[in-house]
Amino acid sequence: MLFSFTTFLIILGIFLLAASVRVVQEYERGVIFRLGRCVGARGPGLFLLIPVIERMRKVDLRVVTMEVPVQEVITRDTVTVKVNAVVYFRIINPVDAVIKVMDPVHATSQLAQTTLRSVLGQSELDELLGQREAINQRLQQLIDENTEPWGVKVSLVEVRDVELPATMQRAMAAQAEAERERRAKIIHAEGELQASEKLWEAACVIAREPVTVQLRYLQTLREIGTTNASVIVFPLPLDLVKPLGKLLESLSQDEGVEGKAAADTENES
Repeated sequence: MLFSFTTFLIILGIFLLAASVRVVQEYERGVIFRLGRCVGARGPGLFLLIPVIERMRKVDLRVVTMEVPVQEVITRDTVTVKVNAVVYFRIINPVDAVIKVMDPVHATSQLAQTTLRSVLGQSELDELLGQREAINQRLQQLIDENTEPWGVKVSLVEVRDVELPATMQRAMAAQAEAERERRAKIIHAEGELQASEKLWEAACVIAREPVTVQLRYLQTLREIGTTNASVIVFPLPLDLVKPLGKLLESLSQDEGVEGKAAADTENES
C-alpha cells in the first residue's frame, strides 16, 4: 500500500512538473494569467508555471504581411477605382495585444480596409496615380495611430494595384498621346529655331569673308564625290561667272560702237 501511494505521488509530481514547464521561442512571448489576472509576459526560453493557478498564452512578435482585399473607392473627383494594398505590422506589446483586443490581426485588417477607403475617398485620381508615396505614408500614420493601443506597430503600407474603368483608361491614353505630340512639336520648333540662329551666324561670317563660299563649294564637291549619284547638279559661284559676264558685255559694247560707226559712214555717203 505504501509503495502504491509513493508511486502515485511520483507520477503526480512528474505530471505537475510537465504541466508547469513552458518553452517560448525567441520570436514569441508568453503572457501569464494568474487566477485570471495578467501578471506580465515572459520569455524567451524555459520557465515554470504554477499548475492550475497560472496559464499562458503565446504571442508571435514577427512581422505580419497582410494583404488588404480589393476595395471599390470613389475618389474626390468622382472616379470609381478598385484598389488593394499590403500592410506590414508586428506586435510590440504582447500584454496589450492579448487583453485589449480579441484578435489583433483581424482587427488590423478591418481597420486597414476602412482607412484605405476613407483616405482614397478624400484624394483625387491624379494624386492617387502620381503621389503614391505620400498616400502610403498617410495610410501608415493613420492605421498606426489607431492600432497603438492594441500594442501593434504598423511599419509600412503600400497601395499595390489601382484598377481604372475602361473609359478612363482610354481617356488617359488619349491625353498621354496628345502630350507626347505637344512635346514633339515643341522639340521640333526649338530645333528649327536653333538651326536658324546657326544659319544666321554662318551668313554673317560668309558676308564678312567671301572666300568662305569657295571653301564651302570645295567641301561640297568632296562630299558629292563620295556618293554614287548618277546625276549631279552643281551651281557655279558668282565670283567665277562675273568676269565672263564683264567680257561678254565689253564685246557687245564694242560691236555696238562698230555698227554705229558703219551706219554713220553709210549715211554720209
